[in-house]
Amino acid sequence: MKNLLLINAHHFYENISPGRLNRTMADIIKEEMEARGYEVRQTDIESGYDIDAEVQSHVWADLVILQSPVFWFGAPWIYKKYVDEVFTAGMVQQSLMTSDGRTRQDPNKQYGTGGLMQGKKFLQSLTWNAPKEAFGDKDQVLFAGKTVDDVLIANAASYKFCGTEILPSFSCFDVMKAPDIEGDIARLREHLAAISVPQ
Repeated sequence: MKNLLLINAHHFYENISPGRLNRTMADIIKEEMEARGYEVRQTDIESGYDIDAEVQSHVWADLVILQSPVFWFGAPWIYKKYVDEVFTAGMVQQSLMTSDGRTRQDPNKQYGTGGLMQGKKFLQSLTWNAPKEAFGDKDQVLFAGKTVDDVLIANAASYKFCGTEILPSFSCFDVMKAPDIEGDIARLREHLAAISVPQ
């Protein structure tokens, strides 16, 4: 049995972001991964969480999937709070990392190499109002050729810092002006089918 920690970072804003799409995508992820033999633990940040239990869920998990809307080019603030609390506790407990990797004895060792999460994987599943065309095209004004993974590197960096392999993200684009929920669900299922976690 493989272990998945599924984190739903949705944050409710009345008349703008009720959370139905992110709940739907989280449900699809849970269904798909359970069908593939994963045991799933799910955290809905907005409903509250126990920090130490979240640290232990990260230790337990082979794969962590973040399901999140993108608000003003980042995850909702409740996700940043979650990361600050959980990863700081994981650092203090030395469960997720021992240090930043550098030592006085070996000054050439790179920053970000003290993690304990080697062999684990992290995936972002995101919902954007931005259209797909806004990414990966140097002629686009806002992102100037940057990909989704470039734009949201901060979400992945905490995991990479702890030794986790970062998988290519999944995105639903243009969800307010031109939604294609059925198409997005089909693409998400394909994306999840490509994930391989060592036995």
